[in-house]
Amino acid sequence: MKIDFTLECPVSQSTRVRQLEAMFDCPAEQKARIHFKGEAPIEDEPWAVGLIVGPSGSGKSSIMRHTFGEPCELEWGMGSVIDNFASGLSMEKIAKVCQAVGFNTIPAWMRPFAVLSTGERFRVEIARRMLEAPRPILIDEFTSVVDRQVAKIGSHAVQKWVRREGTQLVVATCHYDVVEWLQPDWIIEPGTMAFTRRCLRRRPSLSASIARVDKRAWQTFAPFHYMSRVVNFACRFFVLFIEGQPASIAAVMTLPGKTKNVIACSRLVTLPDWQGLGLAMILIAQLGAAYKTIEKRLHTYPAHPSLIRAFDRAGEWSLRKRPGQLGKRNRFVGKGGTRSNFGGRPNAVFEYCGPGGSVESGRLVS
Repeated sequence: MKIDFTLECPVSQSTRVRQLEAMFDCPAEQKARIHFKGEAPIEDEPWAVGLIVGPSGSGKSSIMRHTFGEPCELEWGMGSVIDNFASGLSMEKIAKVCQAVGFNTIPAWMRPFAVLSTGERFRVEIARRMLEAPRPILIDEFTSVVDRQVAKIGSHAVQKWVRREGTQLVVATCHYDVVEWLQPDWIIEPGTMAFTRRCLRRRPSLSASIARVDKRAWQTFAPFHYMSRVVNFACRFFVLFIEGQPASIAAVMTLPGKTKNVIACSRLVTLPDWQGLGLAMILIAQLGAAYKTIEKRLHTYPAHPSLIRAFDRAGEWSLRKRPGQLGKRNRFVGKGGTRSNFGGRPNAVFEYCGPGGSVESGRLVS
């Protein structure tokens, strides 16, 4: 594909423009015309993610629009962000794409766009484009309004979804720090009109540590749990820290009666800025290994669809009970008619079956 076009705009003849020309020796006629010319053999090889990157004003948006068209405009006028998705989309499909891009805080789905945090807006905008925008999906000013940590994690989550769905995405940004996380198949830099292909590489590692914490730590995570802020007073709390910052928490407790060797995971939450990396799964697996070493069995009871899928895919977890429907008196009806009551919700039950070990600081995320 060739890129060869000129941008022109009318030149003002105002007094101030003439004064500006004289002050800085900057002929307006020359600066009102910009020419872009280069080779971009995008279609020579299959691709999923393309990146147009360079300083502000270098022509990223112009090249995107000239080559791929205008990014679609989104309107957010409904009472909740999920109501803004196209009416023909199922709730299941909307939920899957929101979870895929790291927009996992269920209460936030029910809020209007205007009250969401900047990071939440960034993720839900991407989720809508994934489902509604023409192909290739176009996103201008990608990650420009969010914290750089959110930008990196969001980039990783987005490219995973794009490749899994077999679609195509083109983004334009002035931030080079997302390149290693977005893993683009090709890159265009408008400043030099350089075109490069990029082989997929392992994304950067993050240094993580896990520590038992005081129950007061739960208050930081409580607003982001998908069911309730309330937690059992008997719970013990463990937090996974990324470079000293709290990212995920697990609340666990010993079950009474004949199941004293079973440790139940009551709450498992990742803060919004860290969603999309699977940190909660790393945390709970590390705890499962540690408890197995002291002959304890760690059980989890996920009702969140994405959590159930994550546990089902993970090799170190064994499915003990499939999610079912609520029977009479809020009792759970599982496979084979077995009944139990865990908060009156149709949860699955998984048990850690991986190797034993201990919770240690170090490079747990890679």
